[in-house]
Amino acid sequence: MNRVFAFLLAAAVCGMTASAQGPETVTSAEIYLRLNKLNVLGTVLYMAAHPDDENSRLIAYMVKDRLYRTAYLSMTRGDGGQNLIGDEQGVDLGLIRTQEMMAARRADGAEQFFSRAFDFGFTKSTDEALATWGKEKVLSDAVWVIRKFQPDVIITRFPPDSRAGHGHHSASAVIAQEAFTAAADPSRFPEQFKYGVKPWKVKRILWNTFNFGSTNTTSEDQLKIDVGGFNAIVGKSYGELAAISRTNHKSQGAALTPARGQSMEYFTLVAGDPAHGDPMDGVETSWRRVEGGEKIEGMVKQLIRDFSLLHPEKSVPGLVEVYKAVDQLTDGYWKTQKLKEIKQLIADCSGLWLEAATRTAYAVQGDSLGITVTIDNRLNAPLAVSDVSLNDATGGFTVPMKQVLEGDKNYSFSRNIYVSPDKPVTQPYWLAQEMSPGSFNVSDQRLIGDPQGAAAYSVSFRLTAGGQELVYTRPVQYKHTDPVKGELYEPVTVLPPVTAQFDPELVLFTDGEEKGIRVEATDRTSRLGLPKFTLTPTPGVTVGPPSGLSWLAKATAGKTETITAGLTFEHAGRRDTALQLKTIAYDHIPRIDYFRPAREKFVLADVKIAGHRIGYIEGAGDKVPEALVQMGYEVVMLKEKDCTPAFLKSLDAVIAGVRAYDVHGWLGARHEALMDYVKEGGNLIVQYNRDNLGRMSTAIGPYPFAVSNLRVTDEKARVNFLIPDHAVLNYPNKIGPADFEGWIQERGIYFAGQTDPAYQQVLSMNDPGEQEQKGSLVIAKYGKGTFVYTGLVFFRELPAGVPGAYRLLANIIALNQKRGF
Repeated sequence: MNRVFAFLLAAAVCGMTASAQGPETVTSAEIYLRLNKLNVLGTVLYMAAHPDDENSRLIAYMVKDRLYRTAYLSMTRGDGGQNLIGDEQGVDLGLIRTQEMMAARRADGAEQFFSRAFDFGFTKSTDEALATWGKEKVLSDAVWVIRKFQPDVIITRFPPDSRAGHGHHSASAVIAQEAFTAAADPSRFPEQFKYGVKPWKVKRILWNTFNFGSTNTTSEDQLKIDVGGFNAIVGKSYGELAAISRTNHKSQGAALTPARGQSMEYFTLVAGDPAHGDPMDGVETSWRRVEGGEKIEGMVKQLIRDFSLLHPEKSVPGLVEVYKAVDQLTDGYWKTQKLKEIKQLIADCSGLWLEAATRTAYAVQGDSLGITVTIDNRLNAPLAVSDVSLNDATGGFTVPMKQVLEGDKNYSFSRNIYVSPDKPVTQPYWLAQEMSPGSFNVSDQRLIGDPQGAAAYSVSFRLTAGGQELVYTRPVQYKHTDPVKGELYEPVTVLPPVTAQFDPELVLFTDGEEKGIRVEATDRTSRLGLPKFTLTPTPGVTVGPPSGLSWLAKATAGKTETITAGLTFEHAGRRDTALQLKTIAYDHIPRIDYFRPAREKFVLADVKIAGHRIGYIEGAGDKVPEALVQMGYEVVMLKEKDCTPAFLKSLDAVIAGVRAYDVHGWLGARHEALMDYVKEGGNLIVQYNRDNLGRMSTAIGPYPFAVSNLRVTDEKARVNFLIPDHAVLNYPNKIGPADFEGWIQERGIYFAGQTDPAYQQVLSMNDPGEQEQKGSLVIAKYGKGTFVYTGLVFFRELPAGVPGAYRLLANIIALNQKRGF
């Protein structure tokens, strides 16, 4: 291997391992690719339904091999899935998956878009997905993205029928096909045109056929290309890049084994012009598609020939000349896009470091925020700085500098800014308004499609190179050094002076009992002290006078319902709704902050319990233990060392959290101890798992059964009692149809499929038009005790405050208790 190639390869590999939370660092290898991309004028838009639906290998190939501007439009943010790394669900999970998607795109180099559709959970119906999302609303989002991004070709992951395997999948194909036509029609969504877009005609829309499990939609007569090649500049195959990208989907446990060698992708035409040899057949992807662009192509080729791996700064003067030449072209999409690319290349080749950092993660309304600005022209490119400014609607600064930037010298200064009380709190833009049942509401058309909102504050650097003014913008970030993780950059969040939250956020009242309610409040100004908080009136719950930040509340006896109470406060002469700061923090993504009104959920239900001490084996993450505490149980969190016969016999029941057997390898080794516990009179309750789908096994229970992919997605599906006199339906609570009212998202998932005759199937249910499913709750006697496997989604229903879910779970826990019904 020659010295230059070795340098290039090492640089490429180093670039791939950069921290997802730090500013982008660009190597000579990446610069070389980006220089070549300047002469490629082609766009590809991939469309599907969820985070991780995208074909990561094809996307990496389109970006790194074909050098097309490539993006993925996901209909949803993945809010309704399961979470393998924590207990976040719904909107919280969508926030995590948004950042995981951004990390995936940093790995493969593509761009990311989302529609306003909310992932409301698994559905088997295309029509239900479209109706719940609001078809015209989501279609308008797709049309907006197409008109802005102007793809030459659209590629869908799924077909618009049952082969897609999920109603969201097939609905994404329906949206893609209709958006293909509507984007070119000036009569469709004309309100978008005032924001600068125009009708856009896509050359063709292709379906990227697949071979998943038992469904093979590929055939050798389809258009096919090999996307498995090895990129010597990047130092990886596109299968390896795809694995890096997909492994960022950690909340889904979606890591891939890197693939090497030939890999064929297949396509079939959905609409538009036919393609015979390549998805981009007939698309002009050179500067010839822009009037006067032939000159630019020659200038870029010369830059590529002259490029120095060891001294990329030598390309800056030539890049400036290319910038000036492109700036003379007629205004249009490719002029705008290529000016952005050239400006970034000038910074990359200069090793230009532009930073605006704070020493705090939070900026408080009415307080000050210190910002340190740093500029370093690390490769001594011919650059000068005119000024640096922070322009914000509520204040800012401008610092004139007017000097040539010497090589590898830090230019730094600090300023304090006043965080106005009118400065909006930092909020993901799609959560700024109350959402509809199946979609987010965003009133600013310009934000729709964006993967995330703008930073709370940004600093602009006005530079000149060869007489050309160039303005770069950087977000103000919280910079700190962790003793283990090293240097970290995280977002700055604007906070109100006071935040508050209920602890706990759900209180279960049984039979008119009295319970305490407590609020945790934080005053970040330390000037006026904590304000006076008031609970909003809640019919059905009587709240006594406050004692500091605590209240005693008593529920009306005989009621069964879920009530939400809000919190207001008086502070500095004004009355307002108290906001709760929600923070989500994982090592693989930046810290996430968002706000919601502080609310308390009161669940009024006649829940009787039998048994007291419950062992809980935490799985992939859920909030069931908190619900058990509210029900009156003592909960002991079990680790591997606790799963011994001597310790287990002290427990009235043991519950395995969702996917516990998937995430804890040690549970298999503790199978004998758990079965001995059951045999001696214990009660082992296992919530859904996914491992070994379809295989009859005794790895979980005392008798063989297979975990299946069977589920009932209609949360209102009728529930039939197959064994009405079974204890689980009668003790200590009499279970009836009313206990299955008010369930959210679904009835259950990953039901027991094939079961040994020793298991009793107590309930049956089905989605519309499908056969009855009997595996949602299976129970077996073993020795003196009981084993239960359930796919019923208690992990969703208990935090949602569904009264019947509490009553049914209490009965499952009581199965090994003495009863007198």
